[in-house]
Amino acid sequence: MEECKIINLYNLNETIAAPLFEGLTYPWEALPKIKAFIIQLGNTLPADKFNKIGEDVWIAKSAKVAPTAYINGPAIVDEEAEIRHCAFIRGSAIVGKGAVVGNSTELKNVILFNKVQVPHYNYVGDSILGFKSHMGAGSITSNVKSDKTLVVVRCNGEEFHTGLKKFGAMLGDNVEVGCNSVLNPGTVIGRDSNIYPTSMVRGFVPANSIYKTRTEISEKRGTQAGTDRQ
Repeated sequence: MEECKIINLYNLNETIAAPLFEGLTYPWEALPKIKAFIIQLGNTLPADKFNKIGEDVWIAKSAKVAPTAYINGPAIVDEEAEIRHCAFIRGSAIVGKGAVVGNSTELKNVILFNKVQVPHYNYVGDSILGFKSHMGAGSITSNVKSDKTLVVVRCNGEEFHTGLKKFGAMLGDNVEVGCNSVLNPGTVIGRDSNIYPTSMVRGFVPANSIYKTRTEISEKRGTQAGTDRQ
C-alpha cells in the first residue's frame, strides 16, 4: 500500500488543509474529519482576507463566486478560487487557492488542493483531489457501492478495509481525468497519471501512467500532452 500513502500522492504545501493530514497515513482517513476541521480552521482565518458568509462558510475576498452558485456550510473557498454559474457546494468542502468549480458541478465532503479544476458538470463526493488535478467535462466520482457494502482499497495485490460506506476517489497531484469518466468507490490514482475519456476506473492506477482500460495501463514515456483546461 506504499504508493497509496499521503506522502506519495500529495504535496501538502499546496493546500490550506495540510494540518488535517498530520498523523494520518492514507488520505481517505481524512474523510470523516473534514467537517469538523473546516469549522475549526474557519474560525482562525484572518478577517482581512476572508469573509464569513452565513453559517460556517468562509470565502476569500479575492475569490470569485457567481451569484447563481450555492454554497452550504461548512465550507472554505481559498484565495483566487472561482466558483462559477450554478455550482452546488453541498457542504464539508475546501476549495483550494486558484481552484475552479464550474457550471453544474457538485461538491460534497471533499478537499480540492490548490489549482484543481472541476469545471464542467462534475460530481465530486467524499474525495480528495491533489494539486493541479483536473476532471474533464462530465467525469464523476461514484462514492457508494451498488451493494452498499463498505469500501475496500485494492493496491498492488494488497487490500485495505477502510470502514467507510462513502468513499469516492483519491487523485494525486497533476492527475488528468478524461471527459465522461466514472471513478468507482475506492479509486486511487497516482501522481501525474492520465485517464482516457469515457473510462470506468476501479482500484489503483500507478503514478505516471496512462489508463485506457483496466487491462491497458501503460507507463508514460517522455513528455505527454495534457488535456486543454478551461
